[in-house]
Amino acid sequence: MTKSAISVEVRPLTANCGAEIHGVDLARPIDDVTYLELRRALLDYGAIFFRDQQLDDIAQNRFASHFGQPDIFPFGEHPTPEAPAVHVIDFDGADDAEGKGGDEWHTDVTFIPAPPMGTVLRAVQLPPYGGDTCFANMSAAFDALSPALREMLDGLDAVHDYRVFAPKVLRTDPVNGPSKLEDRAKVNPPVEHPVVRTHPESGRKVLYVNRNYTARIVGLTERENEMLLPYLFDHVRDPMFQCRFQWRPGSVAFWDNRLVQHYAVADYRGRRRMHRVVIKGDEPY
Repeated sequence: MTKSAISVEVRPLTANCGAEIHGVDLARPIDDVTYLELRRALLDYGAIFFRDQQLDDIAQNRFASHFGQPDIFPFGEHPTPEAPAVHVIDFDGADDAEGKGGDEWHTDVTFIPAPPMGTVLRAVQLPPYGGDTCFANMSAAFDALSPALREMLDGLDAVHDYRVFAPKVLRTDPVNGPSKLEDRAKVNPPVEHPVVRTHPESGRKVLYVNRNYTARIVGLTERENEMLLPYLFDHVRDPMFQCRFQWRPGSVAFWDNRLVQHYAVADYRGRRRMHRVVIKGDEPY
Protein backbone atom coordinates (compact mmCIF):
# COMPACT_ATOMS: atom_id res chain seq x y z
CA MET A 1 0.00 0.00 0.00
CA THR A 2 1.14 3.54 -0.73
CA LYS A 3 0.21 6.98 0.47
CA SER A 4 -2.63 8.78 -1.27
CA ALA A 5 -4.65 11.97 -0.87
CA ILE A 6 -7.90 10.32 -2.01
CA SER A 7 -10.70 11.18 0.40
CA VAL A 8 -13.13 8.52 1.58
CA GLU A 9 -16.69 9.75 2.08
CA VAL A 10 -18.50 8.05 4.97
CA ARG A 11 -22.30 8.39 5.05
CA PRO A 12 -23.78 6.93 8.26
CA LEU A 13 -27.05 5.01 7.89
CA THR A 14 -27.95 5.34 11.58
CA ALA A 15 -26.27 6.72 14.70
CA ASN A 16 -25.31 3.28 16.00
CA CYS A 17 -24.78 1.01 13.01
CA GLY A 18 -23.88 1.02 9.35
CA ALA A 19 -22.34 3.48 6.90
CA GLU A 20 -22.11 3.72 3.13
CA ILE A 21 -18.65 4.38 1.75
CA HIS A 22 -18.14 6.47 -1.38
CA GLY A 23 -15.02 7.33 -3.33
CA VAL A 24 -13.39 3.90 -3.16
CA ASP A 25 -12.90 1.45 -6.04
CA LEU A 26 -12.48 -1.97 -4.45
CA ALA A 27 -11.28 -3.48 -7.73
CA ARG A 28 -8.01 -1.56 -7.27
CA PRO A 29 -5.46 -2.04 -4.48
CA ILE A 30 -6.17 0.36 -1.63
CA ASP A 31 -3.51 2.71 -0.25
CA ASP A 32 -2.51 3.44 3.35
CA VAL A 33 -4.78 6.45 3.80
CA THR A 34 -7.81 4.67 2.38
CA TYR A 35 -7.12 1.60 4.50
CA LEU A 36 -6.96 3.65 7.70
CA GLU A 37 -10.16 5.54 6.87
CA LEU A 38 -12.02 2.32 6.08
CA ARG A 39 -10.78 0.67 9.25
CA ARG A 40 -11.89 3.66 11.32
CA ALA A 41 -15.33 3.57 9.68
CA LEU A 42 -15.60 -0.16 10.38
CA LEU A 43 -14.73 0.37 14.06
CA ASP A 44 -17.17 3.27 14.36
CA TYR A 45 -20.17 1.73 12.57
CA GLY A 46 -19.62 -2.03 12.65
CA ALA A 47 -20.70 -2.54 9.04
CA ILE A 48 -19.69 -0.56 5.95
CA PHE A 49 -21.24 -0.79 2.50
CA PHE A 50 -20.03 -0.07 -1.01
CA ARG A 51 -22.13 0.50 -4.14
CA ASP A 52 -21.49 0.05 -7.87
CA GLN A 53 -18.37 -2.07 -7.48
CA GLN A 54 -16.99 -4.19 -10.33
CA LEU A 55 -15.26 -6.99 -8.47
CA ASP A 56 -14.23 -10.52 -9.27
CA ASP A 57 -13.28 -13.14 -6.69
CA ILE A 58 -9.58 -12.28 -6.83
CA ALA A 59 -10.20 -8.58 -6.17
CA GLN A 60 -12.64 -9.41 -3.36
CA ASN A 61 -10.07 -11.67 -1.73
CA ARG A 62 -7.36 -9.01 -2.13
CA PHE A 63 -9.55 -6.38 -0.45
CA ALA A 64 -10.30 -8.69 2.48
CA SER A 65 -6.58 -9.45 2.83
CA HIS A 66 -5.85 -5.83 3.79
CA PHE A 67 -7.71 -6.42 7.07
CA GLY A 68 -6.43 -9.86 8.01
CA GLN A 69 -5.87 -13.37 6.72
CA PRO A 70 -8.77 -14.78 4.68
CA ASP A 71 -9.92 -18.12 6.03
CA ILE A 72 -10.80 -21.03 3.76
CA PHE A 73 -14.34 -21.97 4.76
CA PRO A 74 -14.53 -25.78 5.00
CA PHE A 75 -17.98 -26.08 3.40
CA GLY A 76 -19.71 -24.99 0.23
CA GLU A 77 -18.60 -24.11 -3.29
CA HIS A 78 -15.23 -22.43 -3.91
CA PRO A 79 -15.38 -21.32 -7.56
CA THR A 80 -11.94 -19.68 -8.01
CA PRO A 81 -8.75 -21.68 -7.35
CA GLU A 82 -6.69 -18.46 -7.29
CA ALA A 83 -8.89 -17.17 -4.45
CA PRO A 84 -9.78 -20.28 -2.43
CA ALA A 85 -11.15 -18.28 0.51
CA VAL A 86 -14.05 -17.05 -1.62
CA HIS A 87 -17.06 -19.31 -1.17
CA VAL A 88 -20.62 -19.20 -2.40
CA ILE A 89 -23.87 -18.67 -0.52
CA ASP A 90 -26.61 -19.65 -2.94
CA PHE A 91 -30.31 -19.85 -2.16
CA ASP A 92 -33.42 -19.88 -4.32
CA GLY A 93 -36.29 -18.20 -2.53
CA ALA A 94 -38.74 -19.78 -4.98
CA ASP A 95 -38.11 -23.09 -3.21
CA ASP A 96 -38.79 -21.63 0.21
CA ALA A 97 -42.55 -21.86 0.52
CA GLU A 98 -42.13 -23.26 4.04
CA GLY A 99 -39.74 -20.53 5.18
CA LYS A 100 -36.71 -22.83 5.34
CA GLY A 101 -34.35 -19.94 4.66
CA GLY A 102 -35.51 -17.93 7.65
CA ASP A 103 -32.59 -16.54 9.60
CA GLU A 104 -31.92 -15.67 13.24
CA TRP A 105 -29.90 -12.78 14.57
CA HIS A 106 -26.39 -14.16 14.97
CA THR A 107 -22.64 -13.67 14.96
CA ASP A 108 -20.85 -15.89 12.46
CA VAL A 109 -19.20 -19.13 13.58
CA THR A 110 -18.98 -18.49 17.32
CA PHE A 111 -18.79 -22.26 17.88
CA ILE A 112 -15.01 -22.26 17.22
CA PRO A 113 -12.26 -21.01 19.58
CA ALA A 114 -11.33 -18.00 17.39
CA PRO A 115 -14.40 -16.80 15.43
CA PRO A 116 -13.89 -14.68 12.30
CA MET A 117 -12.84 -11.05 12.67
CA GLY A 118 -14.99 -9.97 9.77
CA THR A 119 -16.82 -10.85 6.58
CA VAL A 120 -16.77 -9.37 3.07
CA LEU A 121 -19.95 -10.26 1.18
CA ARG A 122 -20.55 -9.44 -2.51
CA ALA A 123 -23.78 -9.63 -4.46
CA VAL A 124 -23.44 -11.79 -7.59
CA GLN A 125 -27.08 -12.55 -8.43
CA LEU A 126 -30.06 -10.97 -6.71
CA PRO A 127 -33.81 -11.63 -6.62
CA PRO A 128 -36.11 -8.94 -8.06
CA TYR A 129 -37.07 -7.81 -4.55
CA GLY A 130 -36.24 -8.51 -0.91
CA GLY A 131 -33.22 -10.30 0.48
CA ASP A 132 -31.93 -7.38 2.58
CA THR A 133 -29.44 -7.91 5.40
CA CYS A 134 -29.93 -6.29 8.81
CA PHE A 135 -27.12 -5.49 11.24
CA ALA A 136 -27.11 -4.64 14.95
CA ASN A 137 -24.38 -3.03 17.04
CA MET A 138 -23.93 -5.26 20.08
CA SER A 139 -21.85 -2.69 21.95
CA ALA A 140 -24.79 -0.30 21.79
CA ALA A 141 -27.00 -3.21 22.87
CA PHE A 142 -24.79 -3.86 25.89
CA ASP A 143 -24.72 -0.18 26.83
CA ALA A 144 -28.53 -0.09 26.78
CA LEU A 145 -28.80 -2.72 29.52
CA SER A 146 -29.23 -1.60 33.12
CA PRO A 147 -26.02 -1.06 35.11
CA ALA A 148 -26.97 -3.95 37.41
CA LEU A 149 -27.41 -6.39 34.52
CA ARG A 150 -24.23 -5.20 32.82
CA GLU A 151 -22.31 -5.82 36.03
CA MET A 152 -23.80 -9.30 36.39
CA LEU A 153 -23.03 -10.36 32.82
CA ASP A 154 -19.50 -8.98 32.60
CA GLY A 155 -17.19 -11.78 33.70
CA LEU A 156 -19.52 -14.67 32.86
CA ASP A 157 -18.80 -17.22 30.13
CA ALA A 158 -21.20 -18.99 27.77
CA VAL A 159 -21.01 -22.30 25.93
CA HIS A 160 -21.25 -22.06 22.13
CA ASP A 161 -22.16 -25.29 20.37
CA TYR A 162 -22.72 -26.03 16.68
CA ARG A 163 -25.52 -28.42 17.66
CA VAL A 164 -27.67 -25.46 18.73
CA PHE A 165 -27.91 -24.80 14.98
CA ALA A 166 -29.29 -28.31 14.38
CA PRO A 167 -32.96 -27.39 13.78
CA LYS A 168 -32.05 -25.10 10.89
CA VAL A 169 -29.64 -27.63 9.38
CA LEU A 170 -32.31 -30.32 9.47
CA ARG A 171 -35.00 -27.97 8.16
CA THR A 172 -33.00 -26.74 5.17
CA ASP A 173 -31.49 -30.13 4.29
CA PRO A 174 -33.63 -32.97 5.70
CA VAL A 175 -31.89 -35.63 3.59
CA ASN A 176 -28.21 -34.90 4.24
CA GLY A 177 -28.64 -32.70 7.32
CA PRO A 178 -28.27 -35.40 9.99
CA SER A 179 -24.93 -36.66 8.66
CA LYS A 180 -23.65 -33.09 8.13
CA LEU A 181 -24.63 -32.18 11.65
CA GLU A 182 -22.88 -35.20 13.14
CA ASP A 183 -19.69 -34.65 11.12
CA ARG A 184 -19.43 -30.94 11.95
CA ALA A 185 -20.21 -31.46 15.62
CA LYS A 186 -17.33 -33.96 15.84
CA VAL A 187 -14.91 -31.49 14.28
CA ASN A 188 -16.20 -28.58 16.38
CA PRO A 189 -16.75 -29.53 20.04
CA PRO A 190 -18.41 -26.92 22.29
CA VAL A 191 -16.32 -23.89 23.29
CA GLU A 192 -16.67 -21.16 25.90
CA HIS A 193 -16.59 -17.41 25.18
CA PRO A 194 -17.21 -14.40 27.41
CA VAL A 195 -20.84 -13.29 27.57
CA VAL A 196 -19.42 -9.78 27.27
CA ARG A 197 -16.31 -9.62 25.12
CA THR A 198 -13.90 -6.70 24.84
CA HIS A 199 -13.36 -5.43 21.32
CA PRO A 200 -9.60 -5.88 20.75
CA GLU A 201 -9.18 -2.58 18.88
CA SER A 202 -11.71 -0.17 20.34
CA GLY A 203 -11.87 -1.58 23.88
CA ARG A 204 -15.67 -1.41 23.80
CA LYS A 205 -17.74 -3.97 25.70
CA VAL A 206 -19.82 -6.14 23.36
CA LEU A 207 -22.73 -8.45 24.23
CA TYR A 208 -21.56 -11.75 22.72
CA VAL A 209 -24.34 -14.33 22.82
CA ASN A 210 -26.51 -15.31 19.86
CA ARG A 211 -29.46 -17.56 19.20
CA ASN A 212 -27.76 -19.67 16.52
CA TYR A 213 -24.90 -21.02 18.61
CA THR A 214 -25.09 -20.06 22.31
CA ALA A 215 -26.24 -23.03 24.40
CA ARG A 216 -26.04 -21.81 28.00
CA ILE A 217 -24.31 -19.44 30.40
CA VAL A 218 -21.80 -21.21 32.64
CA GLY A 219 -22.62 -21.15 36.33
CA LEU A 220 -26.34 -20.46 35.96
CA THR A 221 -29.02 -23.05 36.61
CA GLU A 222 -31.10 -24.45 33.78
CA ARG A 223 -34.05 -22.35 34.92
CA GLU A 224 -31.92 -19.20 35.07
CA ASN A 225 -30.63 -19.86 31.56
CA GLU A 226 -34.18 -20.40 30.31
CA MET A 227 -35.12 -16.99 31.66
CA LEU A 228 -32.04 -14.93 30.82
CA LEU A 229 -30.79 -16.19 27.46
CA PRO A 230 -34.04 -15.54 25.53
CA TYR A 231 -34.05 -12.00 26.90
CA LEU A 232 -30.49 -11.41 25.72
CA PHE A 233 -31.21 -13.00 22.34
CA ASP A 234 -34.25 -10.77 21.85
CA HIS A 235 -32.48 -7.62 23.03
CA VAL A 236 -30.85 -7.34 19.60
CA ARG A 237 -34.28 -6.73 18.04
CA ASP A 238 -34.42 -3.11 19.25
CA PRO A 239 -34.30 -0.93 16.09
CA MET A 240 -32.13 1.60 17.94
CA PHE A 241 -29.14 -0.73 17.51
CA GLN A 242 -29.80 -1.61 13.87
CA CYS A 243 -29.45 -0.71 10.23
CA ARG A 244 -30.85 -2.44 7.16
CA PHE A 245 -28.91 -2.80 3.90
CA GLN A 246 -30.75 -3.18 0.61
CA TRP A 247 -28.65 -5.07 -1.90
CA ARG A 248 -28.24 -3.91 -5.49
CA PRO A 249 -26.03 -5.21 -8.30
CA GLY A 250 -22.45 -4.23 -7.49
CA SER A 251 -23.04 -4.00 -3.74
CA VAL A 252 -20.42 -5.14 -1.22
CA ALA A 253 -20.81 -5.32 2.57
CA PHE A 254 -17.96 -5.58 5.07
CA TRP A 255 -18.82 -6.11 8.73
CA ASP A 256 -16.94 -6.50 11.99
CA ASN A 257 -17.97 -9.88 13.35
CA ARG A 258 -16.60 -8.90 16.78
CA LEU A 259 -19.05 -6.01 17.08
CA VAL A 260 -22.25 -6.68 15.14
CA GLN A 261 -24.82 -9.38 14.66
CA HIS A 262 -26.63 -9.76 11.35
CA TYR A 263 -29.85 -11.18 9.96
CA ALA A 264 -30.51 -12.20 6.33
CA VAL A 265 -34.16 -11.49 5.54
CA ALA A 266 -35.75 -14.37 3.60
CA ASP A 267 -38.56 -12.33 2.07
CA TYR A 268 -37.87 -12.98 -1.61
CA ARG A 269 -38.69 -15.33 -4.45
CA GLY A 270 -35.83 -15.85 -6.84
CA ARG A 271 -32.16 -16.70 -6.74
CA ARG A 272 -29.81 -14.92 -4.34
CA ARG A 273 -26.18 -15.81 -4.99
CA MET A 274 -23.50 -14.15 -2.89
CA HIS A 275 -19.72 -14.59 -2.72
CA ARG A 276 -18.23 -14.39 0.76
CA VAL A 277 -14.78 -14.10 2.33
CA VAL A 278 -14.34 -14.51 6.09
CA ILE A 279 -11.27 -13.05 7.79
CA LYS A 280 -9.56 -14.95 10.59
CA GLY A 281 -10.03 -13.62 14.11
CA ASP A 282 -8.65 -14.04 17.61
CA GLU A 283 -10.03 -15.74 20.69
CA PRO A 284 -12.53 -13.44 22.45
CA TYR A 285 -11.63 -12.08 25.87
